[in-house]
Amino acid sequence: MNYAIILASGTGSRCNLDMPKQFVDVNGKTILEYTIEAFEKNKNTDRIILVTNKDYLEFCKSLKYEKIFLVTEGGERRQDSSRIGVNLIKEDDAKVLIHDGARPYIKDELINKCYEALDKFNAINTGIETTDTIMEVDEKKIIKKIPKRKNLLRCQTPQGFISGLIKKAHKIALEKNLSVTDDAGLVVNLGLDDVFVVEGDIENIKITYKDDITEAKKRLK
Repeated sequence: MNYAIILASGTGSRCNLDMPKQFVDVNGKTILEYTIEAFEKNKNTDRIILVTNKDYLEFCKSLKYEKIFLVTEGGERRQDSSRIGVNLIKEDDAKVLIHDGARPYIKDELINKCYEALDKFNAINTGIETTDTIMEVDEKKIIKKIPKRKNLLRCQTPQGFISGLIKKAHKIALEKNLSVTDDAGLVVNLGLDDVFVVEGDIENIKITYKDDITEAKKRLK
């Protein structure tokens, strides 16, 4: 069984809107709906789990997509929302992709590559090369280190896991009060398994700022 967990419980504070960005209407549909449709149309996705903001729970429950399996309220952090979502999967041998609800440009080819990679690896992350040099600075904004660019990748979603592994990671993280920015970070920080990188897509951006929504109105037609 292949699951897609779509995380849509964030507040989108950086967009400075009166609603979370994933629920902004773009050409007659919310950004979240475009994201859902990518997995709805994907032949390898069996079930979709939506984890959403409590204020939009009823809206998400009203969405008419055949593959939506469960809709649930998320937590305070992304990590909490992800934990809630993965624990709704009963099987321990399922493939699960975890994707940001505000990444509506996800392509069918990339979804398939992620599922295929889980035939060989228990954990995967999508990533793309960085064209900028990255600086590591201290709290005073003094440069401490400039890592080699060839060793740096920009993380995207989907991130993918065999369900038993990611459930275990969240269980241990909860017990240890470990906080990270994403699910791959949990597996890496806990040393539970290797995380293989699937080549991502430069167009698979996350809607973050107001200008991104303006661009989305051009691209999502």
